[in-house]
Amino acid sequence: MGVEVSRLSNGLTVATETLPQVESVALGVWVKSGARNEREDEHGMAHLLEHMAFKGTHRRSAWTIASEIEDVGGEINAATSVETTSFFARVLRDDVPLAVDILADILTNSKFDEHELEREQHVILQEIGAAHDTPDDIIFDRFTETAFRHQTLGRSILGTPETVKSFTSAQLHNFIERQYGAERMIVVAAGAVKHDDFVREVEKHLGSFRAKSESALPQYAHYVGGDYREHRDLMDAQIVLGFEGRAYHVRDFYASQVLSMILGGGMSSRLFQEIREKRGLCYSIYAFHWGFSDTGVFGIHAATGQSDIAELVPLIITELQKSGEMVEQSELNRARAQYRAGLMMSAESAASRASQIARQLLLFGRPIGMEELVDRLANLTTERLSDLSGRLFSTKPTVAAIGPVGSLAPYETIRDTLPQANMTARRLAV
Repeated sequence: MGVEVSRLSNGLTVATETLPQVESVALGVWVKSGARNEREDEHGMAHLLEHMAFKGTHRRSAWTIASEIEDVGGEINAATSVETTSFFARVLRDDVPLAVDILADILTNSKFDEHELEREQHVILQEIGAAHDTPDDIIFDRFTETAFRHQTLGRSILGTPETVKSFTSAQLHNFIERQYGAERMIVVAAGAVKHDDFVREVEKHLGSFRAKSESALPQYAHYVGGDYREHRDLMDAQIVLGFEGRAYHVRDFYASQVLSMILGGGMSSRLFQEIREKRGLCYSIYAFHWGFSDTGVFGIHAATGQSDIAELVPLIITELQKSGEMVEQSELNRARAQYRAGLMMSAESAASRASQIARQLLLFGRPIGMEELVDRLANLTTERLSDLSGRLFSTKPTVAAIGPVGSLAPYETIRDTLPQANMTARRLAV
């Protein structure tokens, strides 16, 4: 049947996709407001708000929220990202009205009780401490902080102990009132759902939600690159080498996703085969591309022992240079197949489909069909990927490293060895 979309009088978008083969429904509310929408004194508030969502409303206690959804065998959760916050549930088809009621109650009637707030602040402080003690987690925070220095896009989602401890119930209420407006919200359901019935339920509970948010959109982000190193007495080193990527809306976004697969998207990828399999210089290596609404980052993460760092990084750079010279047709075909299989497999999950639909509506204003995505992949060529590689890897690099990283080459050496725009690339000796 495809995706059906309606818009309520207050501007709230409601979308559904009926999946005949399932008996459950995944549904949720996605808000175009995340960590990068926070003011300087609100760092970590979007994440704290996610924690506080299930801690009681004027109609339900925290226990009632949990017990009502679990009494029918359902589950409920929330998530915070850089640009969005989502509140979602999964229930059987007959329990959709209950799930909509609870999610709407959370969004419109949360109390943000001071005692509950104090407990959750303590929980998040533990979460921040645990992240700091986990180098393979915290390295990505340090990477984005360096790539987008002094910008909200580069700040960690968790916040800092100082900011998290300072938040009050009144600040949480103010944040949600400023940031959450129907025009920036998407309600989606996928699974055993009927569109008209779902729209009526959403209209009943959220049809009078305020139409507009009061806050301005976040400032345009600027990739700056740079160097971060943290020497720790560890058995291994976590290293991320990155470059300016592509935003969701630009032509090269999907090409960048495919290029990341070719370079480090699985056991057959270039980096894994050359560095992990043939030379044994690391126990983990992969490439990634993160797109945002106005920019992106392309990165390579590697975890290795101290003695292999000096050889590892030059080899990564060599592989990046090679991709700018040639991409094999077989590599492109394999990456296409991986991407297409991922799309098809995710379509079998109601939760994945709901999330995809919400993301597409928030970013593009419309659902993007499977056929269109597959067509975009089919239009990619090896020449286009090689050209993209040359442009991506000539941007100013971002280097982030944690662990025994004393043998990592100086930032200037890494930067000067990478391909330069309109210049012949020089290779590091291995």
